[in-house]
Amino acid sequence: MNTAVREQASPGASAVTPGNGEYLSFRLGGEEYGINILKVQEIRGYEASTRMVNAPPYVLGVLNLRGVIVPILDMRIRFGMADVVYDSQTVTIVLNIGDRVVGMVVDAVSDVVALKGEDIKPAPEFSGAVSTAQVIGIATVVQGDAQRMLILLDIEKLMSSADMGLMPERSE
Repeated sequence: MNTAVREQASPGASAVTPGNGEYLSFRLGGEEYGINILKVQEIRGYEASTRMVNAPPYVLGVLNLRGVIVPILDMRIRFGMADVVYDSQTVTIVLNIGDRVVGMVVDAVSDVVALKGEDIKPAPEFSGAVSTAQVIGIATVVQGDAQRMLILLDIEKLMSSADMGLMPERSE
């Protein structure tokens, strides 16, 4: 499985105004998250990566994707989820963050959701693996009679945070 979402990031493409735009939704454990679709280069089926010495447990290793060495992070481990199982639904979302390419392993990709600013509520303050500075907000997505909550992540802030250790921390 290798589903290309976008071949290349647009030069100078920045995140849309928080809340406005399309978000790729994915599952981690029992929760659903969303990230700006403009940061997604492609979605790939999960494959084992080459482990790096002294890497944190959530850094699974690196993959060579068309000549680019890409660090692969398991977001379930990073978010402290106990049961990490790799199955046929597990995928790697390849991201363009700044001038870096990074892969993140998630349980499954759901769909692409278009949201407006008024669809998004501020995230409540809480302590945990993700700071509220890395959360754009919470959206309720209605499909037919069903509703689901989507935690919208600022993937650029998350990946550039000091505790991830991947790239210099982004300045605001």
